[in-house]
Amino acid sequence: MTRGDGHAQPTTSRTHSPPPGGGRDRAPRLLWAPQAWIDGRWRDAAVLETGSDGCWRSITTGQPPPADAAVLDGPVLPGLVDAHSHAFQRAFAGLTEQRAAGRDDFWSWRDRMYGVALNVTPAELRRWAARLYSELLLGGYTQVCEFHYLHHDRDGQPYADPLTMCTALADAADDAGIGLTLLPALYERAGFAQPALRDDQRRFAADPARVIALRDGVRALGRPRLRAGVAIHSLRAASAEAIDRLVDAVADDGAPIHVHVAEQTGEVDDCLAATGARPIEWLLRRHRPDARWHLVHATHALPGEIEAVARSGAGVVLCPGTEANLGDGLTDVPHWLSSGTPLSIGSDSHVTRAWPEELRWLEYGQRLQLRQRNVCADPAVAGGSTAQRLFERALHAGAAAAGFAHWGLRAGARADLLVVDAGDSALDELPAGALLDALVFSSPTRPFAGVLVAGRWAVEPAPRGASGGDAARR
Repeated sequence: MTRGDGHAQPTTSRTHSPPPGGGRDRAPRLLWAPQAWIDGRWRDAAVLETGSDGCWRSITTGQPPPADAAVLDGPVLPGLVDAHSHAFQRAFAGLTEQRAAGRDDFWSWRDRMYGVALNVTPAELRRWAARLYSELLLGGYTQVCEFHYLHHDRDGQPYADPLTMCTALADAADDAGIGLTLLPALYERAGFAQPALRDDQRRFAADPARVIALRDGVRALGRPRLRAGVAIHSLRAASAEAIDRLVDAVADDGAPIHVHVAEQTGEVDDCLAATGARPIEWLLRRHRPDARWHLVHATHALPGEIEAVARSGAGVVLCPGTEANLGDGLTDVPHWLSSGTPLSIGSDSHVTRAWPEELRWLEYGQRLQLRQRNVCADPAVAGGSTAQRLFERALHAGAAAAGFAHWGLRAGARADLLVVDAGDSALDELPAGALLDALVFSSPTRPFAGVLVAGRWAVEPAPRGASGGDAARR
């Protein structure tokens, strides 16, 4: 298979299936950890009890290990939500880092990406996504929000089963053992002044009725780790009237609504020309987002727009690895934080696939721009820890972005956790108070020795006393 840019398409040598058994081994009912991240700080000697429903039944601290508990060798953290993913783009990572001539930017990258999108089969999507989702588990994510617009067959015609590509993604999540929030996307035009799709966008076409049908079909699959909301590709890709119809159709639904907005200055200029307003300004004025909404990227946001988004209750999803790779620019992270806006993270095009790296890029971008250190820290919060402030914001905002009212290490939340490999050379012999900062800023090679999703091991930790490097990677 070849891409639209003439390069060979990735083959199975780049799309390995995950090791067998991912997500199928139920953990013991009781777990004990030397430390656990609960309510924004480390607590010692935690006993964590899972219920038959895959949720935490109880969590207590300051307890010796019960006789029938599985004793974990390292501290445990809640898993994070990867709040923005285009799984098929994993096959493209690393293949666009050459410039033959002229200018290379987001728009030229997008044209090459369309060549990949035009050729993906359902079987290939499942393989690529399963590999990706296994990598995301190792990177500390236990739920992923799939912003899904690859709806139709390669000729642009609907599949006989409209859920074909959605099912491929759901199967991939089951293969890996990760939780999945599927967000079928509204996509009807090529730009503000282009009322139809380009030919190389033919697989993306979806009006509000199709988006709702896909959402309902995904929910009808009845899979325990699968949720569904909706997405709007962007203001340039959908008319205001179509967005209004979709929003009206989900008026009584509490599930998340995601939208790309203000990622590129070109998008800002086009929106100004078409509407007389900047993208975030137009979105707030015309569509009145609320707490269900999550604005992806929001790179080029003015201070007044940040404050208005905060007042609306909507969240933002920042994807620092991809935004750096595509040359999007830097958003005003300190202002987003101080405004109180829910702030989650995503891996987007998957040039990075671990939340410690995303949080590191989030801070380092600001350091490079402002020539300061610990820009995202607040001396009045968490002892001034940069990683703690970013992690806590991403923890809670990510849960909302994926459609969860309860998340983390607390009774009633889904039983997800990460076992930190405290024996990693970057983390060994650190005081507990520095562990989260070290996870983000000292670049451990394999930070997590085990990953639990809904009470089942997706990455099984090594037996107690074994080296963290010998963990069974499921």
